[in-house]
Amino acid sequence: MQNLQVTQEAPPTRTARILDMLREDIVAGRLAPGERLRFDSLREEYEIGISPLREALMHLASQGLVVAEQRKGYRVSPVSSADLTEIARLRSEFDALALRESIAHGDELWEGRVLAAFHALTKRSKLGPDGEVDPTWEQYHIRFHEQLVSECKLPKLLEFRSILELQARRYRRIAVHYLTSPRDDLGEHRDIQDAALARNGDLAAERIRNHYMRTVEIILSNEGELVIE
Repeated sequence: MQNLQVTQEAPPTRTARILDMLREDIVAGRLAPGERLRFDSLREEYEIGISPLREALMHLASQGLVVAEQRKGYRVSPVSSADLTEIARLRSEFDALALRESIAHGDELWEGRVLAAFHALTKRSKLGPDGEVDPTWEQYHIRFHEQLVSECKLPKLLEFRSILELQARRYRRIAVHYLTSPRDDLGEHRDIQDAALARNGDLAAERIRNHYMRTVEIILSNEGELVIE
């Protein structure tokens, strides 16, 4: 009788753990844009050593979520209308290209994954009882967009795209507070899905551009300028 070997997933490292916690606190706004990240306070709050904390902050800096200041440590990256617009424009172009590539290479299994991801998205409301973005909806939302481009064969493009998506999450959380009328998120996602599954690259690219720029319009239509200190 053969001995069965069970491979257990390794527990996350201290750096990975603190990285996940800091990233979520920045995206959720618990660590405010522009806030100074003091090592002593962070070590105490997150119960972490200096080395894994420094590694995590360096990684977050590479993702654009924190800013390293010479001889001053780190701050949470600020938010602004200019930054929001640049992220949305770049995401629009990167995702449009990645989606075209995915449409060109995707097979029936890809179509099934897109349909399944959209179906999951329909099962949750974007906003929770507290008026904030529902965390489960957000995970379904991320998965849906990832499945759309999952057959893109340009790994560097997908890497750049993932960084921009991460930076955009903070603005997605902010945007819900600027809504003056309900947004048809589900309809926007359905339109993108339908164009992709119809293998219409031009229409899918147009719709995903419009989808991302809609967030910019919502935030800037009220104040015209976004500055959060």
